[in-house]
Amino acid sequence: MEASVQTTARRGSPEQRSGSASAVGAPRRLDGEKARGIVEAMRSSVATRGAAASTFDHVAREAGVSRGLLHYYFGSKERLLVEVVRHDCDERVAALEAQLDAAGSPEEIVGALVEQLRAFLEDDPGSPAVVYEMLSASRRSEEIRVELAELYRRWRTQLAEALRVKEREGVVSLDAEAESVAAVIFALGDGVGMQLLSDPDWDSRPALELGARTARRLLTAAARDALTLRPA
Repeated sequence: MEASVQTTARRGSPEQRSGSASAVGAPRRLDGEKARGIVEAMRSSVATRGAAASTFDHVAREAGVSRGLLHYYFGSKERLLVEVVRHDCDERVAALEAQLDAAGSPEEIVGALVEQLRAFLEDDPGSPAVVYEMLSASRRSEEIRVELAELYRRWRTQLAEALRVKEREGVVSLDAEAESVAAVIFALGDGVGMQLLSDPDWDSRPALELGARTARRLLTAAARDALTLRPA
């Protein structure tokens, strides 16, 4: 998938920008290899140095772009951090939605959820580090806090809608309102991710298996109720 980053552009070119803040202009997209390089450079810098120590100078040097270009497209380090997390997680949510569309049973849905969590934690260790650095940074930056809250709302809404579709199709029977189920599923993933980030040697397999059973229970309320009501 070609990398692309949605940004809020400032008026003028990188060379025309002055030190004063510019008015917010129309949204722009920074596409292709340049976007991929910027995203990967910021992710790598945050994973190595932390969010506070990562600067536009680091990212520009490692991405092979000018510092002025970063200012032009992103305006602030906080905005770039938000866009990196948005880019990474939107790709993963899109992949999850495709798997859920094809799922024909609760087991296949749970399998898709577990696979996406595994990919998030193992395929690129820098990605979870960036997300959790962003959680920490949100306590010091109102901009990051607002954006992170919006991202979580959108992810919950997307997963909840996919679960509603599966409930209408008769594939699942949710144990609670769809957005609450989605919130618990994300909480399970976040919890395991935070523990692995702080303790990489922790054997998370038993916890992941328990999490999968918990998710399955949330998706199979009708079947469980039928067993409960069945006469002895």
